[in-house]
Amino acid sequence: MCAARHGVKITRKAGVREASLTTDGSQREIERLRAEVDELKSRLAAQAGPARRSRLGWRGPVATLLIVIGCLLAPMSVLGAWTANQVSDTSRYVQNVSPLITSPAVQGALTDKITTAISRQINVPGLAKRAARQLSAHGLPRLGTLLSAFSGSIASAVAGLIHRVVTKIVHSPFVARLWVQGNTIAHAQLVRALSGRPSALSVSNGKVVIGLAPFIDRVKRDLAARGLGIVAKLPTINPTFPLFSATYLVRARSLYRLLNILKWGLPIVTLLLLAGGVYVARRHRRALVGAGLGLAVAMLGLAAAIAIGRAIYLSKIPSSVLPADAAAVIFDTLVRFIRQGLRVLLVLGLVVAIAAFFSGPSVTAVRTRSTVISAFSVIRGGAERVGLTTGPAGRWTYRHRTALRVVAVGIAAVVFAFWTDPTGLVVLAIALVLLGVIALIELIGRPPRLPRAQVKGPSA
Repeated sequence: MCAARHGVKITRKAGVREASLTTDGSQREIERLRAEVDELKSRLAAQAGPARRSRLGWRGPVATLLIVIGCLLAPMSVLGAWTANQVSDTSRYVQNVSPLITSPAVQGALTDKITTAISRQINVPGLAKRAARQLSAHGLPRLGTLLSAFSGSIASAVAGLIHRVVTKIVHSPFVARLWVQGNTIAHAQLVRALSGRPSALSVSNGKVVIGLAPFIDRVKRDLAARGLGIVAKLPTINPTFPLFSATYLVRARSLYRLLNILKWGLPIVTLLLLAGGVYVARRHRRALVGAGLGLAVAMLGLAAAIAIGRAIYLSKIPSSVLPADAAAVIFDTLVRFIRQGLRVLLVLGLVVAIAAFFSGPSVTAVRTRSTVISAFSVIRGGAERVGLTTGPAGRWTYRHRTALRVVAVGIAAVVFAFWTDPTGLVVLAIALVLLGVIALIELIGRPPRLPRAQVKGPSA
């Protein structure tokens, strides 16, 4: 009995000693292998270091330079395309200025200008004094004196009548059509003048102007119908609205040709520079993030420049020429397509940068993707436990998931490219729909089941 116990103790001690020796040997073997791996890495780094440095010496600076130039040209591309459309494209210009006639501020300014022009031509105080003198000469001095005393009130009443009639007409669809027709004719003549062809563009006091005679003719007919027949005898009244200084017309001719050349060329060059910078860079994804953020920053700079230009414009235009509220509405309406374009590019740059970042190898991106994939796995597993499975379609989707993602991105790009007048909200909506499609591909895709030995691990 004692011998048996003694034999068991010896056996246990031998087993412990053997396990200890085995553990020590394994630890030494692991340390030796680690040392060999570190030495091999050092040798490889020493051999590939000079070649890598020589290979990457020019890529980084060139890629950075291309992306920076592309981002700097992006605001110029937006401004160039807008200017070319406004200067050379009559339909685009008319589309831009058409909403002005429906603005209360512009309607008020136009009403005041037309009312003042007609009231000056009628000269009610002068007519009242002349009638008073005639009454006095014909033996009615008291009536003449009374008429002379109330000449100011009569002038105010007539001016009020004119203002009411002008206000009603300015708010009518007739004036809206006249506004479109007048701007269409004026812009067509401007294009003829800029292209060097004969033009009937009016120039007054060194400024290119648009005439308001058609508006006033309609007002005169309405006033005559209301009993103010004296306006029918007035000569043609044609107050003008200044567009820009005529001294720059000759310079604008050469600029007009240049704008037509750069209208498409500058955006294409900008796109090629950004694409070239991403392609040249060694880390394409990081370069894409930089290009997207740079484009967004450039658009923010353009927005700041427009805000500064608006403040300068409003501070320099005299209130006698145009009221401040009307000037602000005109400026905001004219630059609304610039703002629309910069918002599109701003959102597009942010979307591209965010997508490139979260598809990259950074710790945050990897953890985010792992969390999403784990969540989809939990949802998929729960659905399979209750009998809902994607079956062969899920396995096919999983095998072709990369191709499906590429197709989804391509369709989104085509939709954005062919969308008429896209806005920032349109870009954001397309990005969200694309994200939903990619998430649906990941959710439907059913990865193959691992063998039981791999699931349980080596202990199986």
